[in-house]
Amino acid sequence: MGVLGQSIKRREDPRLITGEAKYIADIELPGMLHAAVLRSPFAHAKIKSVNVAQAKQAPGVVGVFTGADFAEIPALPCAWQAGGVKNNVNTPRILEIDEVHHTGAGVAVVVAHDRYAAEDALALIQVDYEPLPAVVDAEKATQPGAPQLHENAPNNIVFDWSCGDQAGTDQALQASEVVVKQRLINQRLIPTPMEARGAIGQYSAATDDYTLWLTSQAPHVHRLVMAAFVLGIPEHKIRCIAPQVGGGFGAKIFMYPEYPLVLVLAKRLGRPVKWIETRRENYVATTHGRDHITDIEVGATRDGVITAFKVHTFANLGGVLSTAALGIPTTLYGRLLSGPYKFPHIYCNVQGVYTNTAMVDAYRGAGRPEATYALERAIDLVARELDLDPAEVRRKNFIPPDAFPYAPADDLMAGLEYDSGNYALALDKALEMVNYKELRQEQAHARREGRYLGIGFSSYIEACGLAPSAWIGAQGWGAGLWESANVRMHLTGKVVVTTGSQSHGQGHETTLAQLVADELGIALDDVVVQHSDTQGAPFGYGTYGSRSTAVGAVAVHRSVQRIKEKAKRLAAHMLEANPEDLVYQDGKVFVRGVPAKTKTIQELAAAVALGYSLPEGMEPFFDETSYYDPPNNTYPFGTHICVVEVDAKTGQTKILRYVAIDDVGNVINPMIVDGQIHGGIAQGVSQALYEGAVYDDNGTLVSGSLMDYAVPTAAMLPSYETARTVTPSPVNPLGVKGVGETGTIASTPAVVNAVLDALKPFGVKNLDMPLTPEKVWRAMHANGGNGKEG
Repeated sequence: MGVLGQSIKRREDPRLITGEAKYIADIELPGMLHAAVLRSPFAHAKIKSVNVAQAKQAPGVVGVFTGADFAEIPALPCAWQAGGVKNNVNTPRILEIDEVHHTGAGVAVVVAHDRYAAEDALALIQVDYEPLPAVVDAEKATQPGAPQLHENAPNNIVFDWSCGDQAGTDQALQASEVVVKQRLINQRLIPTPMEARGAIGQYSAATDDYTLWLTSQAPHVHRLVMAAFVLGIPEHKIRCIAPQVGGGFGAKIFMYPEYPLVLVLAKRLGRPVKWIETRRENYVATTHGRDHITDIEVGATRDGVITAFKVHTFANLGGVLSTAALGIPTTLYGRLLSGPYKFPHIYCNVQGVYTNTAMVDAYRGAGRPEATYALERAIDLVARELDLDPAEVRRKNFIPPDAFPYAPADDLMAGLEYDSGNYALALDKALEMVNYKELRQEQAHARREGRYLGIGFSSYIEACGLAPSAWIGAQGWGAGLWESANVRMHLTGKVVVTTGSQSHGQGHETTLAQLVADELGIALDDVVVQHSDTQGAPFGYGTYGSRSTAVGAVAVHRSVQRIKEKAKRLAAHMLEANPEDLVYQDGKVFVRGVPAKTKTIQELAAAVALGYSLPEGMEPFFDETSYYDPPNNTYPFGTHICVVEVDAKTGQTKILRYVAIDDVGNVINPMIVDGQIHGGIAQGVSQALYEGAVYDDNGTLVSGSLMDYAVPTAAMLPSYETARTVTPSPVNPLGVKGVGETGTIASTPAVVNAVLDALKPFGVKNLDMPLTPEKVWRAMHANGGNGKEG
């Protein structure tokens, strides 16, 4: 009791640290076969023929199939039809038939008794390709004469989408005392969860049912999409189970070709079929993130008040479209470009573009890190142009606390409003923690000694708790985004919570148990949380967009409140009291003012389950299911400050301090919140300094393995200094907001701004990420490297 707000250790961890957790690779079924997919080495080519005769004769091989064998199965759907797309949507097939549009597209599959035999047989398949010209740069892909990927998308443009007021923003820019322009590159990233993807398909001829085990962040969504749009079978004929999932970061939300593929293989062969992705496959066949080319224009007065913000972005979407690809650079990017600032005029135009690269979709933060990067670089560029303190430019433009609920200018949020905030408070707390005045003095002293310290800021907001169904539907999403929960109390007083959210590292089994135990006044150990199986859980939309607490936990809370109300009605019947006179407190129901006249929740659970004597009309059992559709997103916010030192001899950046002040509303488990923020910062720091997917001009992924793609080790990251302000959200009864992506959203611009602040004596105003030592060193020495203020 009283566990809400306490740092309870995660209940999930014992099975993880002892090796007892079962990931998809650990699952073995009787008679199971193993599949391996042959993938295109070309980024753009016609498939003239596929010869599988030799592969069929290889030892251990049970079957070999090509795209032509599954021609009746339609291409996968693109569920988020954002950006005003019409007939130019092109998505992958379970195996490609005529043409490939990115390296790693599947063209054939071998099924064998073991994985080694399947992999060996791939080398025996002969594919006659006709290579075609490729393009990997989103801007170049739109230019005349560029290679054309799809006939239905002239100039490779998928959509041309805008939000805000173009005319008003242009006029405000013309009238501004200062205008700053800059091109910003938000490079492509590869999510790289510890566990790659995998799937096991099983078919029962006796019942005509399928079971699919898969690495999923949204099992119900996978079941729905697969049944209704891919296989064309009733939804109840597929059971989807997500076992322990080793991280997702967005990449495991989507429908991939291999998921329906293993099901149709299992049916054809009459045996379960397992496919586990290799890391190299993961890098070419699973979605990537980011990849924006952005031009910004910022207007301001000479004292630092922003008057207008204009953004144009080329958003690289890859060779074919992923499930939610269109919503990331539109709804979750363009509509968030006002951030925590009260801009009077704003306009954003985004062109979504096909290129011969892997699919691009949500990666931790999903559009919001890209928006925050453009915005926070813009604020720093204005401060530098005007020789003003970047902290004070932020403060001067913040939305004031008394302005909430606040709608950004020019209907940027399409009818929604920010729920609550006190942005200056978070900034002030960060400045205090970092000892800002003394730090600036230390920086000046260090420069006189030839040492280059930099201080970088990032003030951010996040829209999470996705999303009001009516609003997200108007943005092109093909369904609602409510969430579900069932809370059931057994006769013995033990509680089982079943949630439509899906846990893959967030700690749901701990935080939801804390919420229920606290509300019902029972022991934490008396609550079990279940998830990730479509057969046992009510339909839910899964976990992404920092929605599990702000939407999923509120559904749990609603079910608990219904149980408490039912308990009070039953207690009134048993105590012969008026229900209005009863109080529920600390696991007991008693008559107000007469605490001796009481019933425990355990006594009531037994009574309602036995059903001997219930009030008229009351059904047995405490068993309540709720569906919660939020009326608004929630909007966490905060300020992060990064302090770096850049070595002039090597260009190496060392993070000396990292201070993060985040406001995520009320907090259920502070330790889990801190862990989420730490992980998010790590990924944002990594984008700033280390990570970047690189394609050559032919569309080959040069950074196609962990030997070539720089994922940082713990030794490469700093210790974090975290603290919070608390501004409860009025959107939901818990006052919670969401935390899973805040660290990623805030950290990248904080680090980049810090490095560029350190390079100010060298006249360096901008560098494209990642800020590698070589890139930084070259910038420092481009003009003689004297390190004097320019």
